[in-house]
Amino acid sequence: MKNGHEAIPEIQYVPPAAGAVGVEVMPIAELRRRIHSHGGAQGARDAEGAGRTQRPDFHLLLAVEQGLLWHMVDFADYAVTDSTWVWVRPGQVQRFGDLSTATGTVVLFQPDFLDPATATDVRLDDPFGPTLWQITGEDAPALHRALDHLAHEYGTTHMPTPTRSAILQRLLAVLLLRLTHLTAPVGTLPAEHTETFQRFRAAVETDFTRARDVGHYARALGYSPRTLTRAALAAAGVGAKEFIDRRVVLEAKRLLAHGDEPVASIGGRLGFLDTSNFVKYFIQRAGTTPATFRSRYRPTRAGR
Repeated sequence: MKNGHEAIPEIQYVPPAAGAVGVEVMPIAELRRRIHSHGGAQGARDAEGAGRTQRPDFHLLLAVEQGLLWHMVDFADYAVTDSTWVWVRPGQVQRFGDLSTATGTVVLFQPDFLDPATATDVRLDDPFGPTLWQITGEDAPALHRALDHLAHEYGTTHMPTPTRSAILQRLLAVLLLRLTHLTAPVGTLPAEHTETFQRFRAAVETDFTRARDVGHYARALGYSPRTLTRAALAAAGVGAKEFIDRRVVLEAKRLLAHGDEPVASIGGRLGFLDTSNFVKYFIQRAGTTPATFRSRYRPTRAGR
């Protein structure tokens, strides 16, 4: 602890003592009860409800049945209703809103709970996976039935743990396969752009702390800058340069909110040799200074 601030806590998954299987399903009301009573899973216990920012090391699915729930993920606020789901991935920064404003279901699961084939199919390890999933069409009820089936079987505790774990693993797989299938855009991205963008975003994830120019990635991947820009626009809705900058700014926000590292050091970690250049870059893209951003997510002890 430094300068009277507390870092965003990293929340480890600790399942209930009985029948631990790597996944937990509960109503939003139960999550709210655990938060206020400081019981239940570690992820729920340390969330502290509305206002406490955290970084879970597990996946979290949030589905609302009735009402409206606000949820912050990686510093963006999402309105969750009965037609949207939120998927928080390990390492993302999140903050619960007022959990009394909606009813629904929360699913927590460990990254290694799914079988490898399903994990690949649903792109479980994709750091760029969508956070807010829009649920539309006639198939949407099937998704909710899959969730209800998972919740029902989770509440069945009389069977041996290995059998129960296998059932829950398969039902979670069905749920995630339906979610990613129903909400994935179909036929909107040409195959050549798909491969190009996948290579580009993987390279950005590797090099964004040392390279922010499109030319670097074009040379490394053997494409023209124009090709990368077209692929990024088709896949992400922004140009290649904007895609790189958003990744840099997201990492800056995570570092600012998560620890007490000086702004100059964070800028250095992100490839800025001069602190003033990093501050200017951050202001232009985040609309505020690094220090002001940090103060929003790092309340002083006196203010708590």
